[in-house]
Amino acid sequence: MQPIVAIVADAREFDNEDWHCVPDQYMDALSKVSNVLPIFIPALGEFVDHASLLDRVDGVMLTGSKANVHPSNFGVKPDSRYEPYDLRRDATSLPLVTASLERGVPLLALCRGIQELNVALGGTLRPLIHEEPDRLDHRAADVLDRDKQFEINQEVTAREGGCIAELLGQEFRTNSLHSQALDRVSPNLRVEAVAADGTVEAVSVIDAKSFAIGVQWHPEYWAKTDGASRAIFEAFGDAVRGRQG
Repeated sequence: MQPIVAIVADAREFDNEDWHCVPDQYMDALSKVSNVLPIFIPALGEFVDHASLLDRVDGVMLTGSKANVHPSNFGVKPDSRYEPYDLRRDATSLPLVTASLERGVPLLALCRGIQELNVALGGTLRPLIHEEPDRLDHRAADVLDRDKQFEINQEVTAREGGCIAELLGQEFRTNSLHSQALDRVSPNLRVEAVAADGTVEAVSVIDAKSFAIGVQWHPEYWAKTDGASRAIFEAFGDAVRGRQG
């Protein structure tokens, strides 16, 4: 049977209507590189029956988003500078993280996703890291050209002997499009890679029952043309098919 991967949708407003939506670049990478069928889960919060959902899918992916995880989820006072938020996605994705890990469903968490993974497991986030001393500006270039926004231009160093180093090597380059980053890393996560300024760029779940990795960058955008980006989606696809077997 065709493997199915669930993606939690953003709750957004367009043309004065509420929408549940997922950017096409994630669907494209999953279908054409991971070779799985992506379906998206509406951001319905407590209505989502995680057990029923996880009975029906073979993997879960958490995507990036323009919205940040709400600070109330990790003990920081909300501030208009940290907006926009997506409370409906928070209420859907955070419990889905823990349910997926408990069931051993393969999990890939990208950008906002790695932040959700950390918060769901008790970690915290740092808003606006570009305003901190000795930190790089990890935000996207302020241009309309999407290829320029997602340009691969950041040096990353992987933990020797770790799962990211095994996939991508000890030193590699990524793209960086975020203003918020991991602060206190959950004790259930292992740091797998960092940027030159120490920003956590990748984690894995300690003693995970299956593939469970989060990365702060956007491998989905270049998954068909960049070797490192492709390797992440191929490994995830293999894990999803492995669970089917």
